[in-house]
Amino acid sequence: MLKMMKMTSQLGLHLVVAVAVTYAITGSLALGGAIALIEPVCNVIAGQFHEKAWAKFGRV
Repeated sequence: MLKMMKMTSQLGLHLVVAVAVTYAITGSLALGGAIALIEPVCNVIAGQFHEKAWAKFGRV
């Protein structure tokens, strides 16, 4: 249970930081929210390619 609480707080922190940074750069709260939601999805997709590349690299 504690591990799940830690993961949830890390996710919350990540979202707050992403919104704050984007807002500071653009002045748009809507854009900050959108980027904070889109960026993790892109990371999950990129992570799959990263794992496949390292799996292939490990066999060389």
